Amino acid sequence: MWNYEKRLQFPVNIKNPNAMLAQAILSQYGGPDGELGASMRYLSQRYSMPYNEVAGVLTDIGTEELAHLEMVSTIVHQLTRDLSMEEIEKSGFANYYVDHTVGIWPMAAGGIPFNSCEFQSKGDAITDLFEDMAAEQKARSTYDNILRLVRDDPDVYAPIKFLRAREIVHFQRFGEALRIVQDKLDSKNFYAFNPEFDKCKS
Repeated sequence: MWNYEKRLQFPVNIKNPNAMLAQAILSQYGGPDGELGASMRYLSQRYSMPYNEVAGVLTDIGTEELAHLEMVSTIVHQLTRDLSMEEIEKSGFANYYVDHTVGIWPMAAGGIPFNSCEFQSKGDAITDLFEDMAAEQKARSTYDNILRLVRDDPDVYAPIKFLRAREIVHFQRFGEALRIVQDKLDSKNFYAFNPEFDKCKS
């Protein structure tokens, strides 16, 4: 079981509300490359991973993604907590407000709700790790886009930059995990040749 340390992984102290930024950043909560999907991906994949050290990497990173989910939630909350009705209407936040007030709800920036199709768990060590590396790069690209949008607010920029950096570290760790798996697999079972597929039932 895990120990929960009741503090954010990186401090979030946003002074100026901004519903437009909140709507964009919300995508990293429940969007296609967001932290909720990442956590569910890795914590689901660990059960079928045949190598304990790689299952440990999936558990570690999946747990850290929950901490990132907490950070994104805090950022969105602080950007929307003191909005006036006039600001909500002018910012385009009214549609979200009608359904959720200023609660945190998982969806993409385009308004598509989170669902389990946002992540993959195939049960094949090679397939899952390539999926994970691609997922980290997509998340890094999304944070790149967000950084371009928030560059004028240092209170938002700093935690987003931290989250982006962690995506790079996760990509590197999954690369190391892939190398472990490739070294452990019998070469006859790796990619191009699998004796199982040469046997045809007549």
